[in-house]
Amino acid sequence: MFKKILIANRGEIACRVIKTCRKMGIATVAVYSDADQSAMHVEMADEAVHIGESPASKSYLVIERIVSACKQTGAEAVHPGYGFLSENKEFQKALAKEKIVFIGPDAPAIEAMGDKIASKKLAEKAGVSIVPGYLGVIKDVAEAKKIAKQIGYPVMLKASAGGGGKGMRIARSESEIQEGFERSRSEAKSSFGDDRMFIEKYIEQPRHIEIQVIADRHGNTLYLHERECSIQRRHQKIIEEAPSPFLNPKTRKAMGKQAVKLAKAVNYVSAGTVEFIVDRKRKFYFLEMNTRLQVEHPVTELITGLDLVELMIRIAAGEKLPVKQRGIRINGWALESRIYAEDPYRNFLPSTGRLRRYIPPTENANIRVDTGVQEGGEISLFYDPMIAKLCSWGKDRAAAIAYMRAALDAYYIRGVSHNIPFLASVLGKKRFEEGELSTDFIADEYPDGFSNKDISAEDPAILVAVAGVAHHATVSRAVTISGQIPGHGRKVPDHWVVIVTTDAGSQEFPIWLSQEKTVDSAGIVSATVRVSAGSSPKAVRKTLQLNGAWHLAAPLFIGDANGKAVTVQIEKRPVGYRLSHAGTRMDVCIYTPREAELVRRMPRKLPPDLSKYLLSPMPGLLVSLAVKEGQVVKTGETLAVVEAMKMENVLRAERDGTIKKILERAGASLAVDQIILEFA
Repeated sequence: MFKKILIANRGEIACRVIKTCRKMGIATVAVYSDADQSAMHVEMADEAVHIGESPASKSYLVIERIVSACKQTGAEAVHPGYGFLSENKEFQKALAKEKIVFIGPDAPAIEAMGDKIASKKLAEKAGVSIVPGYLGVIKDVAEAKKIAKQIGYPVMLKASAGGGGKGMRIARSESEIQEGFERSRSEAKSSFGDDRMFIEKYIEQPRHIEIQVIADRHGNTLYLHERECSIQRRHQKIIEEAPSPFLNPKTRKAMGKQAVKLAKAVNYVSAGTVEFIVDRKRKFYFLEMNTRLQVEHPVTELITGLDLVELMIRIAAGEKLPVKQRGIRINGWALESRIYAEDPYRNFLPSTGRLRRYIPPTENANIRVDTGVQEGGEISLFYDPMIAKLCSWGKDRAAAIAYMRAALDAYYIRGVSHNIPFLASVLGKKRFEEGELSTDFIADEYPDGFSNKDISAEDPAILVAVAGVAHHATVSRAVTISGQIPGHGRKVPDHWVVIVTTDAGSQEFPIWLSQEKTVDSAGIVSATVRVSAGSSPKAVRKTLQLNGAWHLAAPLFIGDANGKAVTVQIEKRPVGYRLSHAGTRMDVCIYTPREAELVRRMPRKLPPDLSKYLLSPMPGLLVSLAVKEGQVVKTGETLAVVEAMKMENVLRAERDGTIKKILERAGASLAVDQIILEFA
């Protein structure tokens, strides 16, 4: 067994590998760039080596520097994690030349499966079902249009070396081929250094289901069942689960056998994943094989009880697999939600900055948190925006969903925007609960994007009641420390007006609190709150008995409302509070009836008119400008392309107009809402 392993990665996956190495008694070496000098994986490792500047192309992707770090520290093996050099055959060869073990497959298997065109040809030869398409390299847009017409729309444009949703576009017409081809090729070039493209038929309403395989050097190749990865946005997985609610035992076995057949065809060793798309009739087609550890591997670990990282290390050290196919059973159900630093209320634009508050939910038998950040850390624009992977396990799917929803409510992050409200909303959809999934789920359920306009009937009452109790306790404390003790000349009101603001507008909720205690000195909450539909306490909309725990200024109320478990995030703001629960976010201001009457009379301050400017919707790099001063543009015309966190985003004209002035040039680094150009 190895004595020291270097992890050629960063973030949560580096921390994940370090945890298993610790369990096995193996010393670890971290590598880091300028941006990651104080990162969590650097703190966790036994040793750390600086490998270059912040951009991955000058640090984590430089093979020579990783090899040098191994020689400098005496690391006998390298675990590549996922992304970066994990599927780079030259990296494996460079390590082998120095007699350093690569914890993963050999270079020939990486090469065969890493090229999507070559892998499909090989899969077809091995008798694996593949999607109809053109498996040659497309040289230009004209050829792409010709081939798409032959295959029949819709088609999928894909980068041969792509992954993680980069270099992929659906095209339903010639005009979409025109732009999609260039954007995909540009993304592929910047992300993978390889701009080769191919085209295949796009299957409508497909499910994305993958099979985890594991193989040793002694001829043993197994499949560890499947993961359903159909909940995707821009071809990027965001919620995964194991097993799939769609597969039956017969289809599961057939897919597993084909995955093993493909792995054996390339003499595959280590952990790998064979991805399929599955149509409504459970007919499945090979998509690609990832020759590395997948982001979503924890759900497989949770249902099988196997540590995939440990198996990879043991296989790399020459050991046999400790299990047989018949011994791999499915125990319970597991879900994974990817927590990203992005703003779902602004079309999921990336968010960067410092984690001012970071409180993950408590880990236990039902909750697992894989993260690479901590409070005070920074989400950098140089890398993937993932903050953490939140996993839940239950005896069945309903239990796993319930644990996940509670954990999302308890995940408290401030300082950067995040997608937790969106994840909570997805999990609450009836279609998700019933397992009616497809890769079009998000497009179907959120046709106009994600917003706070549709909130459940229950949520406003719960959040209003919790806000009322928190405010009542805050005012009581202020009265007490000012010397105005309640009952001695000053009475804290029990009647308040809660003004709620969401995307749908403002709404008033008069509330009455019981005269009993609300929050005592130990932080115990016990209160009856009547949420009224009118000005009288008798016009009751809902009566809620709140019980639980909440200290003054604490970020979470954890308890129950009318006997139902509930966790509400409470953030004190300069004016009022922001509350979050079950995918709903509300800003509230709380007044006495007289104060509320005066507030209604206050004039409204209108926001400034910024319609004559094109603003950068995210921090990033201005890749290109498609217009010049004096140019007339039409609605929908491309104005600029901004790259952030490895993804290119096209900014288009929202109305007809003329370009008056260009304030930023290609190559400029942009902040959020920075002005790029001005319209006449």
